[in-house]
Amino acid sequence: MLALLLLLASPAHAGTDVGGYFRVAARPDLQGGDGALGYWNLYGRLMNERSWGVLDLRMDLAEPVKGSDEPWTRVHARIEGGSIGAADAGNGTLDHLRLSQVYVEAGNVLIPGVTWQMGTLDWYMGDLGLYDFRPASLFHESVGLSGHVNTDHLELLFGFGDAGFTLHPDAYNTILTPGAAARLRLGKLELGGGGQAFLEPQVTGKRSAPYATPGLDYEDWLRGEVAQNWLAANPGQEDLFPNPVATSAHSYKLIGYVGFGGFGPVVWNNLFLSYGTAHPERSSSELFNGRAYTLYTTELTDQRARLEIGDELQLKVIPDRYDIAWGAYYASFRDADNTLAPSDHNRVVASTVLRNQVYLTTTTHLLVEGSLASERSVNGNAYRQHADSIFRNTSGTADSHGFEYGDADTRVTVQGKGGLVLNPLGPGIFSRPSLRLLYGAQYSTQNNAFGNDFVESLDQYNDFGNVERHLHHMVSLETEVWF
Repeated sequence: MLALLLLLASPAHAGTDVGGYFRVAARPDLQGGDGALGYWNLYGRLMNERSWGVLDLRMDLAEPVKGSDEPWTRVHARIEGGSIGAADAGNGTLDHLRLSQVYVEAGNVLIPGVTWQMGTLDWYMGDLGLYDFRPASLFHESVGLSGHVNTDHLELLFGFGDAGFTLHPDAYNTILTPGAAARLRLGKLELGGGGQAFLEPQVTGKRSAPYATPGLDYEDWLRGEVAQNWLAANPGQEDLFPNPVATSAHSYKLIGYVGFGGFGPVVWNNLFLSYGTAHPERSSSELFNGRAYTLYTTELTDQRARLEIGDELQLKVIPDRYDIAWGAYYASFRDADNTLAPSDHNRVVASTVLRNQVYLTTTTHLLVEGSLASERSVNGNAYRQHADSIFRNTSGTADSHGFEYGDADTRVTVQGKGGLVLNPLGPGIFSRPSLRLLYGAQYSTQNNAFGNDFVESLDQYNDFGNVERHLHHMVSLETEVWF
């Protein structure tokens, strides 16, 4: 596939545009880490992201003519993946790549001024560049048809697709996804909003459709004791375990956007809002007395709400000498079904990232970035602050039948990064290509809060021993390019 894209992108094919993105880094870690300063981009994408590569092909089959109502059409394909030779565990093998987008665009067909898109439909209102997050996005999961109108003052999007293969790749069932969005441009101010629904209809008899096992108790399900307790109440009736009941599933997402800038030192400010629910899970399984039981969990996982707010401000403090990018991110996750145990669906996260870039010369820059983040579990202790946390939890005793996964309900993480940046194309925080030599340090209240393969067991026969470390630091020699 990659060879085919490169062939199509050769100069012999007029109207072809090839673009892409790559990042690769050498990050020797003498503290036993795996190449990233912290766990994830909540602390800023810098030194927390690993290798990535993207190759985009766009080829005009009938080129658009500005000011003309003549039909035009273009094909777009994207290959991307998270592995580059010698830079990560995948070592650049092609099974780490995927054909993430393929679609055809056509304009002035059926309705003048409307651009139709058939295939994958990923669309978003902008980026939180410091985090590499896109809160205000639609149709990321969908393949189908959309229409797009884009003028100087108004942008409209409407579409319809199927998200079944993305949300349940191993157990496909149709998930219909209608949605729409609009953005109004008023000079130095932009306002936008939209939404998308996910509708999975009931299909009796299809194993991969949504079902619910009658009488499921949430606590028993969390403990993996549904079958055990049912058989204790109904001894000898293994063959009469309740059959699933067909049902439907649905979820939704609403987005909002405010952008402004172009005055004083303000280059631009993006404010994104997203609120919605996660699509219900399909099923899980339990093994009891050598027999497997499938539990259908649509009704136990259909109340997971998510709120995201993200803002990023870019300032030219001293033109061509000193720029700032300041970002903030907040997310609240709530699972109304689960009031018992810590989970990713019951937490609150908040973060701020400040990047300073001083231009020593046109191409040689000094970068200094700091971040502060808090992650709080709503349902009790989820984080281990110490190597021997099992002895520091509630009451100081182990509770193998409880729902404590650590000795604290909050993880606070601070990061600082700094170093030299070479930007051949001149000033700009997001100017690329960028060649960077950076030093980064992280302090987290959680023990060993970075990717590693340290032993966590306190077993007396543990050969390797435990280690407690809250400060993690490393050097990164890296390059990043858009083209």
